[in-house]
Amino acid sequence: MIDDLDDLPPSDLDDDVIEGAAEDSASGEQAIASLPRVLRYAILASRADHSVYRRLAAEIETVCPGIALTEPWIDTADAASGCALAVELDQRAVREDKPECRSLADCVRLISLALPRDRGLGDEHRRVAGALLAAFRKLPQSISLALAAEVEAVVYGWAALFACAHEVVGAFQTPAIRAAAMLGARMAGRRIDEAEETAFARSRERLRKADEREAMRSGADTERPLLDVPEGHVVVVRTDSVTVTGYKSKEIITPLKGLIDVPLPLIKTPALSEVRRQLMAEFSYAASVVDFVLSDLVGRPTIAFRPLLMVGPPGSGKTRFAQRLQQLLGVGMWRTDSSGADGAAFSGTDRRWATAQPCHPLLAIARARHANVMILLDELDKAATGRDHGRLFDCLLGFLEIDSARQYPDPALQTTVDLRHICYVATANFIDNLPSPLLDRFRKVDFPKPTEADLLALIPAVVTDILRDQGMDRRWIEGLSPSETAAIAHHWRGGSVRRLRRLVEIVLRQREGHASRH
Repeated sequence: MIDDLDDLPPSDLDDDVIEGAAEDSASGEQAIASLPRVLRYAILASRADHSVYRRLAAEIETVCPGIALTEPWIDTADAASGCALAVELDQRAVREDKPECRSLADCVRLISLALPRDRGLGDEHRRVAGALLAAFRKLPQSISLALAAEVEAVVYGWAALFACAHEVVGAFQTPAIRAAAMLGARMAGRRIDEAEETAFARSRERLRKADEREAMRSGADTERPLLDVPEGHVVVVRTDSVTVTGYKSKEIITPLKGLIDVPLPLIKTPALSEVRRQLMAEFSYAASVVDFVLSDLVGRPTIAFRPLLMVGPPGSGKTRFAQRLQQLLGVGMWRTDSSGADGAAFSGTDRRWATAQPCHPLLAIARARHANVMILLDELDKAATGRDHGRLFDCLLGFLEIDSARQYPDPALQTTVDLRHICYVATANFIDNLPSPLLDRFRKVDFPKPTEADLLALIPAVVTDILRDQGMDRRWIEGLSPSETAAIAHHWRGGSVRRLRRLVEIVLRQREGHASRH
């Protein structure tokens, strides 16, 4: 790190570059500053911190002043210029007896290399992997668990990247360090999920055994003790030994064991300013909708809003808006296609039937493992109007009222469940056929369709959605070029976002086909 700019030796580099790098280095986060150099730059680069090039250039100029290759590298920062600068630093490490130059060379390779699709650069990638692992073994014990997990993801992700780059990212190019961080996080995700599931299962088992011991001490006829419900939690299903007797009852209850007599968390309300900023970036044409929806969350400690009905033309982005809202709020979602749903299935079927199952809102909570899950009723205006299997319109009334949802009588469990914290969002193209009692329970907002002027704001979100559906990350692909955007604009003059998505998919397929041929 550089503390005094006056001590810098003369250089051919731009003064602004050196001074900016020194300032960034001196004012970096203290936790990151305590890491070994190669890990420090790995974290900064994986976070897409563009000042990383200026920081490293400043350190190179301090240790090895006057290297002519530094300026071309900081201008291009590609693999070729990076490897050339790294070789020069390695040579100086030997020629001038400066071991620190080898560390700087590893850092230059780290932030310059692209995905290892070029087998000729395999040695460069392996050298960086060795440097990362060596530094990882010396990781300070004082750093936080969050930073240690981030470092581990980067190190292990880089080690695995060379073997699976083709399978993970196809023909797309991206800085290797950012791909390594994403790959490492994905590798750790399943281990985390497994550990959480195991811990949760052990906790449930301890609670069950404790209840059994208490029941044995108190006697079979004694009521079960009241549950200790922490703040910000709610017990959705309370039951007793009578409810779960019989083969059929156990078959129904088995998938819901994680809910019964278990306090479930209520997801807290995030910073609404940040949620609004991201929604406005993707749905600038629906600014009034964004403010209308978020206004109901103001002042609420946990996610809760009144049932919402968005009405607008087909393809205007209503469903995508609901999905992005759910993602930004951090709650689970249960999507119901209203055109194929019937009231009997949604509201639950009686235990006496062979097809008995709990109501869908309860299943949604079981899947999400928190009580304020979001249920999307897509295309509500297309719900069947026949009464053979019960109308979806009619069964919804009991779920949309807080008083009735608080003690909803589930026909499969044959006990009341607390569903009052569920958030309902419905979409419709028109509302002429919706019953007035149902409309009275929704907050209705008109959802506009985008225009040609919204194209540039929509394209990044559409590309992200496409890559997410393919199991890829937005950072693994460069944005559309001006010529590609112009071609899309020629065929899309506003209106349906679905049609815009099809046009973007065509452009991406053509780009991938061109890349594979070359």
